[in-house]
Amino acid sequence: MTADNGTECHDYRRIEARTKALFYFARPYHSWERGSNENANGLIRQYLPKGVSMAGLTQHQCNAIARKLNTRPRKRLGFRTPLECYNES
Repeated sequence: MTADNGTECHDYRRIEARTKALFYFARPYHSWERGSNENANGLIRQYLPKGVSMAGLTQHQCNAIARKLNTRPRKRLGFRTPLECYNES
């Protein structure tokens, strides 16, 4: 997994232990080192435009956005969904 260097990833060791996925932290200001992360951010912005407050966002709404993104076919995945690819492993 490639992550930003923000505080949201301070607990990465626990996530690694639970998922068996290793984290890679890109160097600051090297967005090309985390291309899929930048792509995901762009997809999320379709639901949560930049500048819109997320203060009132509920967990249910976050789950709905995640479900839409995880069931959306991706060219990079041969037009399979991330959910389909994740379930294969």
